[in-house]
Formats: sequence, C-alpha cells, structure tokens
Amino acid sequence: MIENTAKQFETVINQCRNVFESKLKDYGVSWRIFRTSSLTDQIYIKANRIRSIQKKGAQKIDEGIVSEFIGIVNYATIALIQHDLGEADDPDMSDEKALKLYDEYLHKAKDLMLNKNHDYDEAWRNMRISSLTDIILVKLLRIKQIENNEGKTLVSEGLDANYYDIINYAVFALIKLTLEKDSR
Repeated sequence: MIENTAKQFETVINQCRNVFESKLKDYGVSWRIFRTSSLTDQIYIKANRIRSIQKKGAQKIDEGIVSEFIGIVNYATIALIQHDLGEADDPDMSDEKALKLYDEYLHKAKDLMLNKNHDYDEAWRNMRISSLTDIILVKLLRIKQIENNEGKTLVSEGLDANYYDIINYAVFALIKLTLEKDSR
C-alpha cells in the first residue's frame, strides 16, 4: 500500500506543481517579498475557507476545496523557501530557480511522508477530510505561536516541520478528494 501512496503523492504533487508553474508564468516570483508570517496567514485563509465550506455544506465562490488544498501545498512550499532564504525586497530569482527549489522541498516532504507513513501505518487513509483540515488549522496556530515567540521553541518542532506536515496533510486530503472516489 505504501508504494501506492508514493504514486498517489506524485500524482497530486504534479497537479500542484502545474498550478505553481502556471502562476509563475502569470506573476513571476512576486511571492519573494512575502514574510513567512504573511504566508502563514495566506495558508490560514485557505484552510479556514475549507473548514467554513465543510461546516456550511455550501459555497458561494466557484473555487472549491480542491483548489484551496492545492493552494495550501503551494503556499506552504513557498513558506519553506522563504523560511530558508528570507524575504526579498524585490523578486530576485528566475522562474527556473523557483521551480528547482519547489521540487527540492516537495521531495523532502515526500521523504518525510514516507517515513511517517511507515511508522503510522497509513492511518491517514481512515481519517476524514474534515479532520485533515482541522489538523492543518492546528499546525497553523502552532506556527503563529512560534512566530510570536520569534521562532524559539522549548521542546516542540520548529516552523519548517509544521510546514512540511501541512503539505503532507493537504496532499492526503487531495488524494482522498481526487483519487479515491469512495472516501467522500
């Protein structure tokens, strides 16, 4: 089953990458000026909208929750890039470099997912999408607290670990929404 998860992860990540690449063509690397705290808020907006749609059972804007989970994957990946490079005053890298970094961080996310998935024995497959949404929101609240503590933690994982977890939980939700028909 883990081999299937790896393939499904790749399928979903390719969908996310296609959106990321298209947005690069539209906007370039304008996101380079974001501070990580702004990216945290962008991800929060998307996760909160998903939860709102789930609770209300309806939406008024055409974009559904699949596109919001894709946005979460992409913004969390950008947050990891910004966390390591720091924000820039101007867009300061080529689209090619941005795609290379995107691929590197998602490769790390996949490796982490495979290791955790081994230990947790694919428990996510029995989870509800609403639970995955809630976990993402909790991770975001943790990130906000760590940011408020100037990046310092006493015993907890840091910002990057939380962003990686957010990517993986969003990918799990996308697998359930787009690749597993009977999980809704």
